[in-house]
Amino acid sequence: MAQNTLPSISSAEGGLNRYLEEIRRFPMLEPQEEYMLAKRYHEHEDTDAAHKLVTSHLRLVAKIAMGYRGYGLPIGEVISEGNVGLMQAVKKFDPERGFRLATYAMWWIKASIQEYILRSWSLVKMGTTANQKRLFFNLRKLKGKIQALDEGDLKPEQVAQIANTLNVSEDEVVSMNRRLSGDASLNAPIKASEGESGQWQDWLVDESDDQEAMLIRQDELEDRRGMLASAMDVLNEREQRIFKARRLSETPMTLEELSSEFGISRERVRQIEVRAFEKVQSAVKKAALDRAKSLQTVDNG
Repeated sequence: MAQNTLPSISSAEGGLNRYLEEIRRFPMLEPQEEYMLAKRYHEHEDTDAAHKLVTSHLRLVAKIAMGYRGYGLPIGEVISEGNVGLMQAVKKFDPERGFRLATYAMWWIKASIQEYILRSWSLVKMGTTANQKRLFFNLRKLKGKIQALDEGDLKPEQVAQIANTLNVSEDEVVSMNRRLSGDASLNAPIKASEGESGQWQDWLVDESDDQEAMLIRQDELEDRRGMLASAMDVLNEREQRIFKARRLSETPMTLEELSSEFGISRERVRQIEVRAFEKVQSAVKKAALDRAKSLQTVDNG
């Protein structure tokens, strides 16, 4: 990948516009093309293949970076850090796992951006506990949910609601809100090369669902279905029958119906259902944890 350079984000006026225009020219990859490029890179260290994988997902990085525009940091640097995460994802991506690169890469992109933000905001400024860090990354989203989007101090009832949701003190909410509320520059109007006006994120936002988002949702749904299907293997035949009839059917069977089918009491059917659910729940959680660890593990070799 080192032989192919990525588009640069100039700090000069209009540099971000030019970057956004440039990355929109890179085509999206069809699933089979993406698979073959990933195979070429991992089996033959084909840097051209890796470059195509990276450039086809630069718009995904920019979209994710847009969600972190409220932390007082240059958006160009946020995007650049996200691109680093994308390149790491391409290096680690295994096309044989059965999901798309976008699904895998978004976790690396978010992690890289968040690490950059945490480095830029010292722990002294933002707090040291897990709850304070959660407040740092979720305050704006929670403000949006309760329609508290205006700049300035929050209302007392809004402060209390956020503090309760994130398990932090009300003073911490007030303090963090004041630290994060001063950055409006990233939403300021900018000029496009054709002379049109707007905000920089207008270049990325589309009223309809973009292909990246649709692929991510589709792959995540398929991934969850796959984990559930695998988890069903922990059940015996009777447990599977009862679990599917009671939990997975559009029209669940009654305890009475299953009691007659298996010749056991309704209470026994209920006990089997509960036990089967607990087994599946445990298996899915373990699979999700294993998946998360595999996605986040950095190969130091």
